[in-house]
Amino acid sequence: MDNLIIQGERWFPSETKFSEEIDDLWGKWYCDSEVGKLNDVLMRRPGKEIEIVNITNFSHFRWKAPMNPEIAREEQDNLAQIYRDNGVRVHYVERQRDDKPNALYMRDLVLMTPEGAIVCRPGIPARRGEERYAAEALSKLGVPIIKTINGDGFFDGACALWVDRHTVIIGTGARANKSGAEQVMNELKNMGVTDFLHMSIPYGHAHLDGLINFVDIKTAVLFPWQVPYDVAKPLLDKGFNIIELTDLKEIKLNMCTNVVALEPGKILMPSGSPNTRKKLEKNGIEVIDVKMNEIMKGWGSIHCMSVFLNRSPIL
Repeated sequence: MDNLIIQGERWFPSETKFSEEIDDLWGKWYCDSEVGKLNDVLMRRPGKEIEIVNITNFSHFRWKAPMNPEIAREEQDNLAQIYRDNGVRVHYVERQRDDKPNALYMRDLVLMTPEGAIVCRPGIPARRGEERYAAEALSKLGVPIIKTINGDGFFDGACALWVDRHTVIIGTGARANKSGAEQVMNELKNMGVTDFLHMSIPYGHAHLDGLINFVDIKTAVLFPWQVPYDVAKPLLDKGFNIIELTDLKEIKLNMCTNVVALEPGKILMPSGSPNTRKKLEKNGIEVIDVKMNEIMKGWGSIHCMSVFLNRSPIL
């Protein structure tokens, strides 16, 4: 024992960035745009939780009418099959509380980034707790959870939209407060996001995707009467083509901005918006109509139901 030499551990920590080892240690989970080729989505197939909504309580859940559960499931199953037909892997949140019928609108629960998922905290009290099961599904898949909105913050995932690798639109309003937005921005800054376009979501609207979205690498669609100049002008300065959508019925009732890009210039859009479709096709966008009549009774549609777990980077 007298000759025993006590030494230090003689090891040094790896200084490799998280982004450089995520593929090897966690898997291919990445998103820095709304239009890069879509490879993986996370959804929640409407379970028995939607069966609790009826004519007496639908307004409590912020729905405009009760859904027919079987038709709603058929509509979402059809959407999932369209994803699969276009090479997208569809993953599901398998468990959920029986009193959370809004849980099918997954985009509100998760915001995906280049380094993993931010688990959100819904603004609506009736939705609090859904995120626990979203986190459970992410964990089972191996998606890194880099942040859970906490403290006095609340933030729905649809209150953020990727513009490009370094630019994100951040919305605040009834579904995202200043604290929640700052928590999201702090995480994104760690990953190299340098520019934030701040948008106050108008009273009467929940999320950004009811007012603005992206359909190609340099093409945005928006409702010009409620998207502020301070958001539109930076997009124009970046060379974006802005398609102004002005058909009030198609915007407000048919949710024509609630689209999902399968790849640059190819989108899924809720059916029933011929004027919007005509404008998009005139600008070179391929549009696939998807029937969402029943799903939209909960004031959500295609984009609302889809968490983009993996989009190919735009080079």
